[in-house]
Amino acid sequence: MTKTMTQVSAIALLVALMAASSLFTTTQTAHAASLVAMSSLQAGDLIRGESFSAVYYYGADGFRYVFPNDKAYFTWYTNFNTVKWVSDATLTKIQIGGNVTYKPGSKMIKINSDPRVYVVASGGVIRAIGSEAIAKALYGATWNKQIDDVPDGFFSNYVMGGAIDVASMYDPAAEKADAENINVDKGLSAASLINISDSGFSQINLSIAVGTAVKFVNTGVSVHGASADDGSWGTGSLYTGDSFSKYFRKAGTYSYHDKYDASKKATITVQ
Repeated sequence: MTKTMTQVSAIALLVALMAASSLFTTTQTAHAASLVAMSSLQAGDLIRGESFSAVYYYGADGFRYVFPNDKAYFTWYTNFNTVKWVSDATLTKIQIGGNVTYKPGSKMIKINSDPRVYVVASGGVIRAIGSEAIAKALYGATWNKQIDDVPDGFFSNYVMGGAIDVASMYDPAAEKADAENINVDKGLSAASLINISDSGFSQINLSIAVGTAVKFVNTGVSVHGASADDGSWGTGSLYTGDSFSKYFRKAGTYSYHDKYDASKKATITVQ
């Protein structure tokens, strides 16, 4: 997914939020007076900044996830009452992890360039419905009113699964119940933490499973930054309190050093 697409996602939800502004009963000034610090955020929080109304999901991995539009948002939530406000500066420090997909079991989806209708399963997996009879068995007589058009550009957020040839292959209620929240649906978990102090890295030899995120936090006074020995990745410059998270999705050994002091070295083993 491109940076442009995630920006378009945020703008799409911004438009929806403006249309639903009557849901907010307090003034922007009142919200701004009670801004939440990053250290107080909890996995699963809904967050927004001061200047724009776009709402994000704060994942267990420390990333923020974008709702492509209001339709996707309302498959997970009924209103915006629990949204927490953070400063614009705080929001920019939280990296974007991707887009939120429809809640499994909630709606069927389709795109204009594809005549097929799909159900949504766990993890953003979509499965084509074999016939109208199956769709009616799954979603009732009003099945054709429970289909949302997803913009072609966001269809790549989903993973193609096997077709539904008989109604017993899919249970909307069970899918919805299993998707307790977005963390569960996406399989998000807390990132492994590596602090970078003026004396070096807090974990010299870290072992993690494939698909785990690692969060680097500068706890020192001086500027620091983790940089791969082969130059393939890096955190950039991190000032005191700054952080950077990265997913390691391939097995291997990743050696890195402090970009401001190459004598400070460490290794991450992904297996």
